[in-house]
Amino acid sequence: MLQRRLFVLACLLTLIALFYTEEDLRGKLAWNKCRRELEANGAQLNLKAFIPKPVPDEQNFAATPFVKSCFAKPNYAATERRWHDAYSRASDNIPQKAERDRHFIDLVAWETASDVARSSKANWYHNAIESHKLDLESRAKAAPAVLEMLKTNEAVFAELRAASHRPYSRYPIFYDLENPWGILLPHLSNARNVCKRLQLKACAELAAGQGKQALQDVELILYMADSFKGEPFLISYLVRIACLDLSVQPIWEGLAEHAWSDAQLQELQAHLQQYDFVSDLKLPLDSEQAGGVLTIDLLFKRKYNFGQLTGGNREEMWAADLLFRIIPHGWYHLEQLSYCRLFQTQLGRTFDPMNKRVWPSRVRNGVQVFEQAFSPRNSFNIIVHHRVMSGILLPALGKLPLRAAKAQTEADQAALACALERYRLTNGQFPESLEALAPRFISQLSHDVITGEPYKYHRTTDGQFVLYSVGWNEKEDGGVPGETLFDEKQGDWVWQYPAP
Repeated sequence: MLQRRLFVLACLLTLIALFYTEEDLRGKLAWNKCRRELEANGAQLNLKAFIPKPVPDEQNFAATPFVKSCFAKPNYAATERRWHDAYSRASDNIPQKAERDRHFIDLVAWETASDVARSSKANWYHNAIESHKLDLESRAKAAPAVLEMLKTNEAVFAELRAASHRPYSRYPIFYDLENPWGILLPHLSNARNVCKRLQLKACAELAAGQGKQALQDVELILYMADSFKGEPFLISYLVRIACLDLSVQPIWEGLAEHAWSDAQLQELQAHLQQYDFVSDLKLPLDSEQAGGVLTIDLLFKRKYNFGQLTGGNREEMWAADLLFRIIPHGWYHLEQLSYCRLFQTQLGRTFDPMNKRVWPSRVRNGVQVFEQAFSPRNSFNIIVHHRVMSGILLPALGKLPLRAAKAQTEADQAALACALERYRLTNGQFPESLEALAPRFISQLSHDVITGEPYKYHRTTDGQFVLYSVGWNEKEDGGVPGETLFDEKQGDWVWQYPAP
């Protein structure tokens, strides 16, 4: 009996050893084949390759006292305290809402909010102050008080403006490849806070007839946005888009009031025409994919445990942690393979960096396939097909081509609007068609990232114009917007001004 039991045990151990050997070999071969295919198509799967190179301080925009203070240890969050300023207190009383079209910033409301923030009535008006006095005269009267409120930030603005003449930007980020998901990026929220204050300042300066100062502030917003262009993070890309959006408001207000000179318009147009948010999306996406591959490797090497990645309690996740310790190494490779394939499933052929195009229908199809793969009824398949790590690590990538399309449309429309205003300054009216702008007022007409065709344009009876993209629904709606400015379900994406 003992001999038989030992024989059975030996057979069992042999089968287990053969199983592990076979699964290790199967996973390794499958992953190596997948990796070779990805790399042959230009994918970079080594996260270290995405780390920006060092820059000498004298050439580095990010080597300033303000930026360095953002990364000061031991408490990164402490840098947020600097924003408990007059702007922050006043903004608590300004309602934030999505608009169907653009409006002038309510400077009268900001003036009132600033007064209220200094009084004992601050809590009475929380998110409630609106004046609806958007005419130039009312805004011009309120502008000095708004500019006075922002003087507390002038030292930071001056420091960053002086540093913006440096040719490069490399923030002092610690690229910890032992913990890629724990890399801290405190400069992003601080940069956005600077840009929000510069936006309000530029709009107040335009209302006060200070076009030169307004241009400097808009250019600083654009420089701040571009200062983290080379960072390999999706959040950096999204914050850059948010900063561009902040810059467009004063550009639009100056155009609506005919406040920009031809020389100023040329400067703004040159900045705006440089943007290619569709191509720029490739860097953070490639980095994200490499980060996922590295994380699965780190999990195998016990640098992580499963509970840490899911955010679960370690005591509650002990069974999952144990399982990930005993599974064959080849299964980790199969998890990497599934991760990369699902990454491509979400984004495959949804955007074209070379031709600056985005296809909404393909985005929707990719999102649908991805959601079906992780539907609760497919839980068994998630395990069998080695998609466990994909479910944890893969972000919701489907919205990214949409964000790229919105940002590129906004930059294109702003540049075209500058060219249209330059045409009006020269000829006394807007042109009959966009073709009249090239080549004198714009070197080349940009195309709609949704259709690949020229943007839609027509003059209106009140001497203004409507400029628009067909939007995310890919339908021509005659220049009628949806419920919001860049609606995802209905309407066009429209650039227009209020009626005179």
